[in-house]
Amino acid sequence: MKLITFDEGRVGRLEGEDVIELDVPSTRAYFELEGKVGETGERLKLDDVRLRAPIQPKKFFHTAGNFAEHDKELQAVNWSHPVHKGIVFFQNVDAIIGPDDPIIYPEHLTKELDYELELAIVIGKSGKFFGPDEALEYIAGFTVFNDITARDIQRREMESGVFSFSKAIDTFCPIGPYIVTADEIDDFQNLAMQLRVNGDVRQIGNTNTMRVSIPHLVAYHSPQVYSAGDLLTTGTISGVAAIQPNPFDFYLQPGDVVEAEIEGVGTLRNRVISWEEGHGGPVPTRVDW
Repeated sequence: MKLITFDEGRVGRLEGEDVIELDVPSTRAYFELEGKVGETGERLKLDDVRLRAPIQPKKFFHTAGNFAEHDKELQAVNWSHPVHKGIVFFQNVDAIIGPDDPIIYPEHLTKELDYELELAIVIGKSGKFFGPDEALEYIAGFTVFNDITARDIQRREMESGVFSFSKAIDTFCPIGPYIVTADEIDDFQNLAMQLRVNGDVRQIGNTNTMRVSIPHLVAYHSPQVYSAGDLLTTGTISGVAAIQPNPFDFYLQPGDVVEAEIEGVGTLRNRVISWEEGHGGPVPTRVDW
């Protein structure tokens, strides 16, 4: 099943090109109710609705350094600290945007805007302190995540061995276009992944190259306490702009269209726009330490 949030917070499931509205206030509530919800009787055409971010989680757990090829290419980047696979941090849920929502380029903060295609796992029920053998019980579905990152900010953060601000700026967290429930995915550990900018392929990979499997990853995070509807990312694949011989030929710019695609999960499309286009006014003065 494909679950969507549409228009002004309505929830539905896709049936071909039709949207069947569900009688529930949010997709998070859908998982809190274990999917035991009815239908409103409303049936709409997909072309007639506006897709939104498919879920607004209570918590958004972030993983780094999990894909083998990306880990190898990071070793060539002049970070002050290595990016270990055990790095964990929380994403800013208020930075979440949905399909076709604009990524607003904050020119006063960064000149190095990068992309990172990731698979996001949807946690289906509350739980804590469980092992990999129990993890499948908690995996309700998947969605596409594009981890937008300001590399110049990240580089400064990495001097302390951490990063957060560089990935948590407003509109830096596109997810969508929908949630595909776990029963729809035959083998989540073998999904092709590709990210394109203006049609040019920038990232390509597969979930079969994860150094830590999805069940192990879900179990690893469980001591932090899951709520139904939480999101957990798996890390990105190789090909980000920061590792290119000349990254500035690859960093995102206003006008770019980014398509993040995962086999069986969907294609998330977002356009990068300038601060002025996004906010209708001049770029504010930077506030710094």
